[in-house]
Amino acid sequence: MFRILFLLIVVISAVEIALFVWLGNVFNVWFVLFGIILTGITGAYLAKNQGLGTLSRAQYELGHGRAPTEEIIDGIAILVGAVLLFTPGFVTDAIGFLLLIPQTRKPAKVWLKKILSEMFRKGSIKVFRNY
Repeated sequence: MFRILFLLIVVISAVEIALFVWLGNVFNVWFVLFGIILTGITGAYLAKNQGLGTLSRAQYELGHGRAPTEEIIDGIAILVGAVLLFTPGFVTDAIGFLLLIPQTRKPAKVWLKKILSEMFRKGSIKVFRNY
């Protein structure tokens, strides 16, 4: 798993650098810098709004005696999306925006639920309870 993650980080970084150079040649350096700053600011605003909305829904679910499972998965997706948006690069920004917009976050949630249920089934995630 570590090797795949390491390779993915290296490949994405190389793609991001190539995209920066290409866009810098097509437009100019200021366009690229403005794009990086604009996506960071927009992402921070969107992450804050989505995060607070998710937190509010989680509190509502807890207040009514229900486990906030959907909200926890939303929170994980929002956190990952926000981190990707703060990472300079247009590919990571695109993925980050997809995770922050509720309609495009749904496929990621389905995928994450599938992975987590498989990990629980295999026993690679263990739940310890202190009663």
